Amino acid sequence: MPTAQECIAARGLEPHVEGGYFRRTFQADHRPPTTTPAGDRFTLTSIHYLLTHWSPVGHWHLNRSDILHFHHHGDPITYHLLHPDGRYETAVLGQDAGRGEVLTLAVPGGVWKASHLTAGDHGLISEAVAPGFDFADMTLGRPDELVALFPDHEDLVRRYCRPEGPDSSAG
Repeated sequence: MPTAQECIAARGLEPHVEGGYFRRTFQADHRPPTTTPAGDRFTLTSIHYLLTHWSPVGHWHLNRSDILHFHHHGDPITYHLLHPDGRYETAVLGQDAGRGEVLTLAVPGGVWKASHLTAGDHGLISEAVAPGFDFADMTLGRPDELVALFPDHEDLVRRYCRPEGPDSSAG
């Protein structure tokens, strides 16, 4: 199995604002755009996304679009989901069905999401986003705002929020 560094180099991955590394692999520019309340979007986009032992967290963020996550190889990745009604859900993307790991995870738009490398060197997934991803449709979680929304999950919220700083927001 390739190392995290080899995955980054072979796939041309770059740092992602939410943590980890990514590269867009597809956008449906051969189709008419989909109209959303936030503007026109591609009907579908996809990325490769990698968490590593030195960048192991995908920090809390909210997307407007629905996202399908597919585990490809490497170590498992744990997902934490906070639904608008306050319900908490977790899933582990990975290859070992005997341990309850799943190959695919669907996350509806409007659900707060954080992820972390469960253990090991790296985990590589891909994401398919519909309507297509646009940074304007993503909100990075801020600790105090998320704690106000999900007071029963304060420890979890604070554990996976991106450290605040001048470049800690997207779009």
